Amino acid sequence: WSCLITRSRGFWSEDHQLVREKELQEIRALDKVFRPELQEEFSKLKHKVKLTMLEGDILDEQCLKRACQGISVVIHSASIIDVTGAIQREAIMNVNLKGTQLLLEACVQANVPIFIYTSTIEVAGPNSYSEIIQNGHEEEHLESKWSTAYPYSKKLAEKVVLAADGWTLKNGGTLYTCSLRPMYIYGEGNPFICRQINQALQNNGILKNFAKHSLVNPVYVGNVAWAHILALKALLDPKKAPSIRGQFYYISDDTPHESYSKFNYILSKEWGLHIDSGMTLPVSLQYWIAFLLEIVSSLLSPIYEYQPPFTRHLVTLSNSVFTFSYKKAQQDLGYKPLYSWEEAKQKTTQWVGSLVKEHKEALKKKT
Repeated sequence: WSCLITRSRGFWSEDHQLVREKELQEIRALDKVFRPELQEEFSKLKHKVKLTMLEGDILDEQCLKRACQGISVVIHSASIIDVTGAIQREAIMNVNLKGTQLLLEACVQANVPIFIYTSTIEVAGPNSYSEIIQNGHEEEHLESKWSTAYPYSKKLAEKVVLAADGWTLKNGGTLYTCSLRPMYIYGEGNPFICRQINQALQNNGILKNFAKHSLVNPVYVGNVAWAHILALKALLDPKKAPSIRGQFYYISDDTPHESYSKFNYILSKEWGLHIDSGMTLPVSLQYWIAFLLEIVSSLLSPIYEYQPPFTRHLVTLSNSVFTFSYKKAQQDLGYKPLYSWEEAKQKTTQWVGSLVKEHKEALKKKT
């Protein structure tokens, strides 16, 4: 079999995991732009399997049709991730929803039988910082009520993917789909952790304590990649496929349940970083300030584009108790974390250390 991966330009490791699969003939990676360091990384994998890097737009129908030709599995993880409201709504909806629809149509035309969608925990919520969800599961049918572009677009795209299960392919075959909902993904290259660490390094090593009231169960990127591979293997298996088709799965691992702030500290304390011990505003007050700022933004919109420093959605996301079990993925997909918490922590901590080293070297050059 052969696999097309649509990539987000953050970090992913399906490519590394896939090259270990003996039955794999080719990996195609589709992204809008491949950074030079990523091209170098990919070149190291080429001797193990045929690997093709395709630069193209997820909204370009002809590009998608070409990318899907001769492919047996599509892993669709390309999306615009935005939790701050910094990116235009239209751009997010186009890439996350329309791009997914176009890719599904390309699969039908190119007779690609398996489509695995990388969704997000945000399609389930949290909807309120006062609501507590611990060890949530698929049977609860939780759904985000936010109209904010990112969770809204991902929710609609996931619905489209799951509804596409059973579509008839051009050659008369059948399309099988499923969706994976990872928790907050951490690991080497995570853009959010990178931003927090760099901000702390510019602030005497003090990490922002922006989310001390949250309780979440982050998942290591390598385990998310492994879950995708198990999902595609299950959909290729005639015995397993019927119970997996059209289903979604929460993907977590054995990473400790922590607040986002405490988690950043755990990954960086070895390098001398500390959490800000100062007072923070009550969450309820943060929420209503965000509400007022959103009103101001809306009133100013005809004459001036004002982006609030934080929104109600971000306040809720950063201060909720929201954790999920991977039991269903374990039962249906045979999923068990490939990387232990200790391994994942070591790999991520080493990467954080490289960020600290880069910062120190940059300071030396300035002086």
